[in-house]
Amino acid sequence: MQIPDGVLPPSLVAAYEGTAANDGLNAKVLVLNKLYVAVRVVSAKRAFCLLLNNIAEIIHVDYASGRADGEQGAEPGSPRYINYDFDSWLQISELQRQFEPDRHDWVKTVRFDIAVPRIIRLFGYDRLPEQTVKLNRRNLFARDRNQCQYCGRHFPTSELSIDHVNPRSLGGQDSWENLVCACIRCNARKGGRTPDQAGMKMIRRPERPRRNPLITIRLGNEKYSSWKTFLDHAYWSVELR
Repeated sequence: MQIPDGVLPPSLVAAYEGTAANDGLNAKVLVLNKLYVAVRVVSAKRAFCLLLNNIAEIIHVDYASGRADGEQGAEPGSPRYINYDFDSWLQISELQRQFEPDRHDWVKTVRFDIAVPRIIRLFGYDRLPEQTVKLNRRNLFARDRNQCQYCGRHFPTSELSIDHVNPRSLGGQDSWENLVCACIRCNARKGGRTPDQAGMKMIRRPERPRRNPLITIRLGNEKYSSWKTFLDHAYWSVELR
């Protein structure tokens, strides 16, 4: 699945000089297709490219205002969606910098500071995401939260291995339901046996995740709370790039 690339226009390249070390450019942004379905998570740098080339717009979820002036059908306190292009978002960023600087990630340029949007929407893209979560080491570590599923301790990724609950020698397959994180010591203790054969209990039964595990981890951060509005009603396989 390909999302159109954006290129910074020459007139704005100079404004981004010196921002390579800016952490704000590495912040994550949820991408919606034109039907408001979540399809991807990208870096802020990629999001700004799409915005500056008029390929996308910013979607801001406002929980504070509830019903807008003259708006019908919205209950007080319900989220309100506001659409911004790059120029109007730049103006809003001046107020955000003044009144709520800690609520945003920031990109500092030669001419201005701009808040990193949490959500953008593609104008001409209506494809849907794949409905499966890729089975790989990164997603397995994320699903199990870097926790050994036998001793229950948390470890750095470098100190974890992937264990087949039902060993390959006994017909075990490479699947979400048969692979778990295990520390080196527990993996060696278990060997080519099942947990019952090794007298080891599992922390939890391995299951196929409904959505990308890395998205689940990010949703635990309050600054990405606006994503839930769309992820609660979207496919659970949003890709993280």
